[in-house]
Amino acid sequence: MTDTHLSEASNSNSSILNKPMLRRTYKDAVNALNSLQSNFATIDAVRKSGINRSPVLIPEMIEWARRIGYKPSDLDKLNIVHVTGTKGKGSTCAFVNSILSQFRSPATFVRSGVSPVIAEPEATSPITTTTTASSAPPPPPPSTLGTSRITKIGLYTSPHLKSVRERIMINGKPVSEELFARYFFEVWDRLDKSTSDTTVFPHMGPGVKPAYFRYLTLLSFHTFIREGVDSAVFEVGIGGEYDSTNIIEHPTACGIATLGLDHTQVLGNTLESIAWNKSGIFKPGSACFSVRQTDEAATKMIEERAKEKQVGSFEWVDVRPDVQELKLGINGDFQVQNASLAVALCYAHLQKLGFNIDTDTLPDQFINGLEQARWPGRCQVLPDKLRNDLIWYIDGAHTKESIEGSTHWFTTVTNPERSRVLLFNQQTRDPERLLNVLHNEMEKGKLRFDHVVFTTNVTWSSGDYSEDLVSLNTSSQQVDSLQVQTLSAEIWNKLDKKSRKHIFHDIETGVNFIRSLEGPLDVFVCGSLHLVGGFLVVLESKEGKMVNGL
Repeated sequence: MTDTHLSEASNSNSSILNKPMLRRTYKDAVNALNSLQSNFATIDAVRKSGINRSPVLIPEMIEWARRIGYKPSDLDKLNIVHVTGTKGKGSTCAFVNSILSQFRSPATFVRSGVSPVIAEPEATSPITTTTTASSAPPPPPPSTLGTSRITKIGLYTSPHLKSVRERIMINGKPVSEELFARYFFEVWDRLDKSTSDTTVFPHMGPGVKPAYFRYLTLLSFHTFIREGVDSAVFEVGIGGEYDSTNIIEHPTACGIATLGLDHTQVLGNTLESIAWNKSGIFKPGSACFSVRQTDEAATKMIEERAKEKQVGSFEWVDVRPDVQELKLGINGDFQVQNASLAVALCYAHLQKLGFNIDTDTLPDQFINGLEQARWPGRCQVLPDKLRNDLIWYIDGAHTKESIEGSTHWFTTVTNPERSRVLLFNQQTRDPERLLNVLHNEMEKGKLRFDHVVFTTNVTWSSGDYSEDLVSLNTSSQQVDSLQVQTLSAEIWNKLDKKSRKHIFHDIETGVNFIRSLEGPLDVFVCGSLHLVGGFLVVLESKEGKMVNGL
């Protein structure tokens, strides 16, 4: 399940890749997709080799797209909003998707009952900018500008929580299993029937498929084009400059959410280098935005890159007072920044498509979209269906900044009179740094956990993963030996000797244990989106019904 950008699928001699695809069910598609994950040993070897493949990643992605029948210019018809960042990029995409849904035709889709504003295309005043690049090239051809009508909205995000289909949504819903399987194998067959010049692309020989995240990105392009999507929101996987999504040539708008130190082995170990990589999504002639960054070097880098990329306009986005007054659909006081960025992106996108949008006040459609936005696994509250004195507080925070924000949120919503439990795992990042931040935020709120539970990301007590959550990217030896969980428990014991520490091999056993504790209980689940995804699968299974939110 973990996204990898290090190499193409290297297990081309596996039985799944070589045997004919006869049944072609959704399960077959998921199994074939999982075979494209790079295993832990491969990833570790590439990292230790020091080989930098970054310069060839975009040319290779363009070549993969050619082999399934597309040129980068074919993506213009999708009218793409492109979003990157370290913290908040997924939430920003969710806000953008929700706002745009208010303008979708037919109007019956609008849940609030407010009719979309559909206007004839006309000249509109550009958004006021604080920085405008000089000598910008001409805008994209008129065919990419739209006709002030949105009928289908695509949303491509990562990672998924429970089902890989969540990554590819149309009109707010994951594509069906039937549709996923159909388009998955259309891409698969096109790759099998086409070849690349290995003197130019030595890593794209016979039998080789794109790595997991690259394949899904190709699949999203194919699905959205085949389904007639005319507005799309794409979340970057890792970085920006060399990301699989960055073959998009003419986005309607580009946005950068808050930056932080993450994926440093790929992006560099300074905020300046990360800012360079993230701002790689800026495109000539496009409206580009970023939230204010706390690091001066990162700020300067983003501004320099906007000029270098000859963007149509660049604007720093501040928190909007009118957004602060709303009850946003996604919890967490830090979401006002992501929501403000989403507003700027939607203004630019809709104006590019020819909508006549009032920029002086926040339109009702924007208000409804922000208030109705949902993003499962991010500051999500779920009352337990089996115990009325148990509430789960869930956030997939996995960086220093996001752990800080989500823990602060938990301290503001938990009941001080109730017992508190932490359910935590982080299998690939430094747990000590994250746990220190988490503990400090709890201390600021004058709160502590009575029980702290550490598990792996294994879903079931049988030792199996849910099929959509299989991950080959982590060390099986570390998982089986509970190495990370033992270390985490030792770290927490130094921070708080009074709380009781518990280690379990899987999420299901951890959930069962927590449900056995004396209540009333407030449980904070965090540390990893993979943990949160497995947790939601377990919770759904135990309750015998779908968990609301998707």
